[in-house]
Amino acid sequence: MATFLPLFTQKTICMSTIDAVMTTTEVANRFNELAQSGQWSQIQDELFADNAKSVEPANSPGMQSVEGIDAIREKGRQFGEMVEEMHGGFSNEPVVAGNHFAVAMGMDVTMKGQGRMQMDEIAVYEVQDGKIVKEQFFY
Repeated sequence: MATFLPLFTQKTICMSTIDAVMTTTEVANRFNELAQSGQWSQIQDELFADNAKSVEPANSPGMQSVEGIDAIREKGRQFGEMVEEMHGGFSNEPVVAGNHFAVAMGMDVTMKGQGRMQMDEIAVYEVQDGKIVKEQFFY
């Protein structure tokens, strides 16, 4: 019986390592949980990879594509500085397919010097090794 113990111990170690990596569905569900309470910084801190990419539509007049979690945080800070007043917003439940999930989201916002507007978009997230490695926005 003692000969089986090392195999069992080794298997347990391997299983716990695998269990530590979130699936795409788990990442999407956690994203949704945090998004519903507006915890966007927590989403970045907890779910994004350090080398994640944030991709805006080509020729976007506003925000630009960036790479790296620090650049993504800075992009969010810059967007926040352009907001005069937030009137409301939403983030729908994610739809998961393979290692991607998509979320419809939007906001009712007054932008400095631009007035009040409704902004709606689809965001597609790519997950690898339990972390978001890419977000891409369509609007």
